[in-house]
Amino acid sequence: MRICIISDLHCKYSKLNAEDKENHALILSFLEQAKDKYDLLILNGDIFDLWFDWKYTIIKQYFPLLVKLYEIGQAGCRIVHITGNHDFWFGDFLPDYLDVQLRAESFELIADEKKIYVCHGDTHTINDFRYQSFRRLIRLPLMKKIFGLLHPDFALGLGSKMSRSSRSRKDSTELRARKNAGLRAFAKKLIKSGRADYVIMGHSHHPELIPFETGYYANSGDWISHHTYVEIISGKIEIKHYNIKKGETA
Repeated sequence: MRICIISDLHCKYSKLNAEDKENHALILSFLEQAKDKYDLLILNGDIFDLWFDWKYTIIKQYFPLLVKLYEIGQAGCRIVHITGNHDFWFGDFLPDYLDVQLRAESFELIADEKKIYVCHGDTHTINDFRYQSFRRLIRLPLMKKIFGLLHPDFALGLGSKMSRSSRSRKDSTELRARKNAGLRAFAKKLIKSGRADYVIMGHSHHPELIPFETGYYANSGDWISHHTYVEIISGKIEIKHYNIKKGETA
């Protein structure tokens, strides 16, 4: 089986600078060459900087990315989207119009005799009580209902400010280390228990592949600075890097 796992694209919908435009071009280029290449594409959270589909409205700036996903699906590739900490307010657009399967927390499968567990990872960081409290609050059905009552232009303007504030907040070296340690510890626990051979997460924006006694923990990194993804081909797991000029390299 041919599996690709990407996360943390953070596709923006407003005020794109030169770096944002370059990242978007890389994403679209990667997805174009991914057609007919994989059996399963897992979008492991924070693909969109914010997502909300109103009853009759979606965010038009995402149209090029949505077209690529549609084309990949039409080529016969199964697509699964796992919610992240930026994109979680989904409705019926992705499953009904693009045949993308939505997962709220995680996704598990067995492929080529490997037990694979995938989640975004934002619930497994260490000493992050403030975020975990906010996460529970913002996912309440009432919050989604209130956001849906706002005019899309106003709602997305508010969402853009929140997302920009989140991105601009710089984690200390110590905090980044604690976040990564939490993800690794969770992966090690799953592998040690026999529940998974491979545990793949995102969220930290730190690509890595760590061997444990009976399996691997992989982090797919991001498409803001690293442009990395996880590839599992016939049971072999690797971290790959994509370059629009040179093509993909291991």
